[in-house]
Amino acid sequence: MPGLAPLILMLVVIQRAAELVLAARNRRRLMAAGGVETGARHYPLFILLHGGWLASLFILVPVDAPVNWAWLAVFVALQAGRVWVIVSLGRQWTTRIITVPGTPLVRSGPYRYLRHPNYLVVAGEIAVLPLVFGAWPIAIVFSILNAALIRHRIRIEDAALADRRAATATDAEDS
Repeated sequence: MPGLAPLILMLVVIQRAAELVLAARNRRRLMAAGGVETGARHYPLFILLHGGWLASLFILVPVDAPVNWAWLAVFVALQAGRVWVIVSLGRQWTTRIITVPGTPLVRSGPYRYLRHPNYLVVAGEIAVLPLVFGAWPIAIVFSILNAALIRHRIRIEDAALADRRAATATDAEDS
């Protein structure tokens, strides 16, 4: 069906805007509870990356681009993964790295299986959404940029969570 590209992209923008509102609310709560933000210097790079990704889709994908329904189904499945991550983290979910000392790590939902499921979902989204419209160059370029940035962020996040990870492991051994 031609003409769906702008609608799909607008739905993604609305979703991301709603998530930013939720993330800001959770950030305020975490900071009020004694949270400490780590890696704030690289955060603008994520805004630039994700903003550039969405902007490139709006600019480079023709309004009447055909929709690949199989890739759209994959993208919808990734959204289910995104929701699972957000619900599992609850009030701890944010787009920044904020830790509250003494708070145990979440070990439910996808965090039972993976250390960083959110980054896996985001990597999938960045690759798959352009493929919905046949925009494979956007998928490749932004996937490479995202991989480099996520690699850096995971190192920072792992260091920030090291104390909590050790405490959670000790608590698990004591039970």
